[in-house]
Amino acid sequence: MAVKYQRVLLKVSGEALAGAKGTGFDEATIASICAGIKAAHDLGVQIGIVVGGGNFWRGRSSGKMDRMDADKIGMLATVMNAIAVKDALRQQGVPAVVMTSAAMPQVADTFRSDKAIAELEAGRIVVFGGGTGNPIFSTDTASALRALEIGADAMLKATMVDGVYDKDPHKYPDAVKYDTLTFTHVLDERLAVMDSTAATLCRDNGLPILVFDLGDPSNIARAVQGENVGTLVSE
Repeated sequence: MAVKYQRVLLKVSGEALAGAKGTGFDEATIASICAGIKAAHDLGVQIGIVVGGGNFWRGRSSGKMDRMDADKIGMLATVMNAIAVKDALRQQGVPAVVMTSAAMPQVADTFRSDKAIAELEAGRIVVFGGGTGNPIFSTDTASALRALEIGADAMLKATMVDGVYDKDPHKYPDAVKYDTLTFTHVLDERLAVMDSTAATLCRDNGLPILVFDLGDPSNIARAVQGENVGTLVSE
């Protein structure tokens, strides 16, 4: 079956892994998400994944903690999530490896773009943990950076809404969904797609982003085949 994107970077929020529980892991939810990833992988698509850490920790949870330390805890949370996703994929027969931004030899391989590309070309899914390895930067920015480093054709941002709207569809029933957007529009209107650093990285390097609903994990396979399952942001 023909696919539109041969290599993609999939961004999955940490909250998505918690399911209805809201925190921690929900095994059934993770298994469902990984089944959707497997369906896309079975089409022959090379897939890198960046997972957030919000099911365990967010910077705003840190109270008076130093911002740098709070962000380091968040980066460690993403490593835990990366390991969980890798294990769930392997349980479904999908070869997967974890790469971290900081050296953790007893935990996972350290990220190198050439090694990550070799793993993808060998048919393995690569799950990236630890964000960019630097505080301040979000996992959106980490996703854009890793997508560019592995030469992805597109970044797929899995969310809990079916695309980008002109205002919050959960609050405003008259919110209008966009089928396509430019990065300039996203940045000028400050639309809630991703942070401005990530959006600028993608714009300046010609990397399209597809924002779609992970509530139906089959959307991942549909997205890589070019179906209209969300909002496509390009320039």
